[in-house]
Amino acid sequence: MSDIDLDDIRRLDGGLLLVFRELLRHGRTTEAAQRLGLSQPAISHALSRLRSVFNDPLFIRRPHGLEPTLRAREIAPKIDSMIDLISQAIAREPSFEPSRSSRRFHIAAPEFVTALMGSRLVKAFAKSAPHASFTIRSLSQDAASDALKRGEIDVALGRFGPVPAGLTSAVLFVDRYCVAARRGNPHLKDRLTYKDWLALDHVFATARPEVYQDPEERERLREDIDIVATVPNWLAALVIAAATDAVATCPLRLARSQAKVLGLQVIVAPFLIHKITVSMVSRNDKSDEAVAWLSDQIRKATE
Repeated sequence: MSDIDLDDIRRLDGGLLLVFRELLRHGRTTEAAQRLGLSQPAISHALSRLRSVFNDPLFIRRPHGLEPTLRAREIAPKIDSMIDLISQAIAREPSFEPSRSSRRFHIAAPEFVTALMGSRLVKAFAKSAPHASFTIRSLSQDAASDALKRGEIDVALGRFGPVPAGLTSAVLFVDRYCVAARRGNPHLKDRLTYKDWLALDHVFATARPEVYQDPEERERLREDIDIVATVPNWLAALVIAAATDAVATCPLRLARSQAKVLGLQVIVAPFLIHKITVSMVSRNDKSDEAVAWLSDQIRKATE
């Protein structure tokens, strides 16, 4: 953009645009002055400035009033568009009303969190926001943070470390590990010791959004236990454990939520001491009432 263009833009303020539109609509300086709450000399001065900016008379005085020139008729639609854009930029967005919203929310969450809250979130939407919907995809911590900063997702759930500047994190819930196996698994005893656990066949979940733990620790664990199957997520591990004699070591809340459906027994073993801290991460901007509403529904769905 040239210096001349910049100078012209500086001279063309919103007030001049409104004067132009009123003169085009009504063709008289007196009526434009009345509608804009200005004096007639102020309208004449604005018209003089418009002529200077556009290097055109714009309006020719006739017996019946002001007649727009060809240049004025050409730029009229653009002037209207500029006024509309300015109005949209200034106007405050209406408050979020869940019952009337048709917004599609975008969430990042590992599958075990989705399995925990998914049905409750669907019911909450059906009750309070029947025209809205949500999509959930699984992303790593870094990918979820980047997607949040780009505005591609509204919130991210999962096992996060420190989050980048511009994002805020709050603990959603804290869980622990357990052992899940099919009811009647012949290899399980009444009391499961660490030695007994090591001797079992294991289904191992590997997806980073699911497990998120020290890679060196995971490698040592792989060397100690007999892994008969490796799958992407804990939900798949539970399905396999429910139909075989292998066991899945997974989050306690997930195992309990699926125990009745899959026919699982859930063992809370004292040697599984690691905690599973699931957080909700969002942008620092608190002005989006819809995201605040969504965050509240997610908290309730994971209680």
